[in-house]
Amino acid sequence: MTNRADQGLTDLEEEIMAEKTEGLSEFEREAVKDRAKELRAEAKAGKNRAAGEKAIRAAIDEMTGNDREIAEGFYKVVGSVAPQLMPKTYYGMPAFANDDGKVVAFMQPAVKFKARYATLGFDDKANLDDGDMWPTSFAVVKWTPAVEQRYSELVASAVS
Repeated sequence: MTNRADQGLTDLEEEIMAEKTEGLSEFEREAVKDRAKELRAEAKAGKNRAAGEKAIRAAIDEMTGNDREIAEGFYKVVGSVAPQLMPKTYYGMPAFANDDGKVVAFMQPAVKFKARYATLGFDDKANLDDGDMWPTSFAVVKWTPAVEQRYSELVASAVS
């Protein structure tokens, strides 16, 4: 058996090799499968709003509890404030994309990431810039009228 010194590996190279041999976690494999499935469906459907609606509704329908309530609010707000965005799923999560197919807003369920809160996030295509630093994701534990109002304002800004 050859050792690291015989192979001329640095500590960093050895660490990288170890990471590569461990492969993807179960969670990562599921995310990759979800994304591949979404890309195949998008390729078939093109920019078809009905197909996007079906996919996002299916993702929301699988959720339970607060995640589902937050996802319903997300769907309602983005659909009404920014109807020009196309519904879709993004790694199995509800999302809305611009005309180029780039995600603008998404909702990460708490359960999916074993977190104590769901996340409403925006990708870099969202126009939220505010000086040298601004938030792009928001923790939500419950959908309330105040959350709906604030999120509506953020979505309006994101698509302005």
